[in-house]
Amino acid sequence: MIKAILTDIEGTTSSISYVKEVMFEYSKIRLKDYLQKHWEEEHIKNIINSLSQKLEKNIDLEKAVLVFKDFIEKDVKDTLLKELQGHIWEEGFKSGELKGHIYEDAYLKLKELKEKGYKIFVYSSGSIKAQKLFFGYSLYGDITYLFDGFFDTTIGPKKDKNSYIRIASATEIEPQAFLFLSDVKDEIKASKEAGMNAILVSRDKPCEEKDCIRDFNDINL
Repeated sequence: MIKAILTDIEGTTSSISYVKEVMFEYSKIRLKDYLQKHWEEEHIKNIINSLSQKLEKNIDLEKAVLVFKDFIEKDVKDTLLKELQGHIWEEGFKSGELKGHIYEDAYLKLKELKEKGYKIFVYSSGSIKAQKLFFGYSLYGDITYLFDGFFDTTIGPKKDKNSYIRIASATEIEPQAFLFLSDVKDEIKASKEAGMNAILVSRDKPCEEKDCIRDFNDINL
């Protein structure tokens, strides 16, 4: 029996193009200015120190800009980049320059499921901070109330079954009681290996698999 929904964001509840073309571009354009402005602040010092340790060399402002721009352009799922982007996006969301894109079908279905008593969690490669900003400043206003928890890759890679086992443990809900929604086949595979139910969300292509839906209107619980 399904008790909880675990959903991805990019390509699932929200447009891939908005995340990549608007949000990623916003963080890339404002990267240098943000780092310059906050260079001496603790949260940036921690990120830069961690990056220096990771790359095993001292990182100054110019190198940091080059490294993070390269990560953005290559869509590297790096936790330090995601943390930094979360800070940059915070300014954009709070100023009104950014609004989290949510598909209408996703918003309405998640709202319906919440009202029916299902627990709803998010698992995305974007930082937890970024996730809360995205849903807190969405096209439908602040919809963070729909969610019972947020997970990012600090709990583990999205293509690793152990990440889903850890999420189930953290929520104290058995894996078999979860329905995971994602547009990435390898993530679906990993979640099923962990014991979860899972459905591929294929918004842009016809469904060619058994457990596949075109949008959230096709979810029947």
